[in-house]
Amino acid sequence: MNRTLSVLALAATVSLASGAAMADDDYGTSRRGPDVAPVKHALYRDECGSCHFAYQPGLLPAQSWRKLMGSLEDHFGENAELDEATRQELLDLLVANAAENSETRRSAKILRSVGKESPMRITEVPYIRRKHDEIPARLIRGNPDVRSLSNCAACHTRADSGSFAEREIDIPGIGRWDD
Repeated sequence: MNRTLSVLALAATVSLASGAAMADDDYGTSRRGPDVAPVKHALYRDECGSCHFAYQPGLLPAQSWRKLMGSLEDHFGENAELDEATRQELLDLLVANAAENSETRRSAKILRSVGKESPMRITEVPYIRRKHDEIPARLIRGNPDVRSLSNCAACHTRADSGSFAEREIDIPGIGRWDD
């Protein structure tokens, strides 16, 4: 009987310890890693990041990335066409690291919020809209240094590393944001 209790106590300790290891740290990221996996792929950073923030693949589901990469001739009013080999390499990267293929908590929340939808814009993701709904439009659209929710790096000081924690938000001309 004592051996059984010892085994159960050990199992409970291991379970509690692993739960603590997954808890959010002071930066809003889990100890397993960032909110979403950061972009490390050089070609993606060079091709997509040359025009806008190189959005982490975990911010959208795979079907959204397929739709986006399938219509680059009209990419939000711009021609962003790529040669087929480059387009396919980037599509493979995006799909392989999309929200449903990510192990991060924020990607899981994003995926749950979109359901069966395939938003074409990250700013259309219900989870992301909900996280920004208390911020007055004057601080985003009315702010010449921000202008849109799509300009993640304007306010999220560690967005490039995959961290979107509230305590790391610094709205240009306003300062630290805390709701």
